[in-house]
Amino acid sequence: MIRFKVSKSDGHYTGFICEGHAGYAEEGQDIICSAVSALTINTVNSIDALTEDAFSVEQSEDGGYLKLTLTEIPSDRTVLLMDSLILGMKNILEAYGEDYLSVTIPQ
Repeated sequence: MIRFKVSKSDGHYTGFICEGHAGYAEEGQDIICSAVSALTINTVNSIDALTEDAFSVEQSEDGGYLKLTLTEIPSDRTVLLMDSLILGMKNILEAYGEDYLSVTIPQ
């Protein structure tokens, strides 16, 4: 199962952690892992390319772990990118269910 968790502090995004593997299909054929990877990596790359917000990234060699830490209060652009990431994750969850993906988002 993939576990995706967003973190916030004082109502502001501080990052996310995405870890695990969906187990929906064989490695290389798993559309849920592919979709989640595309969303998370694109969000990191978009924050880097489209904002001036500072952040750090940790990831594992096998692709089963990605952590984004925003090191300052995020700009409106980063907030929009994070909102878009969350929307995409919720859509995957609705389509494929809780057997493959868990999504945790603080209020």
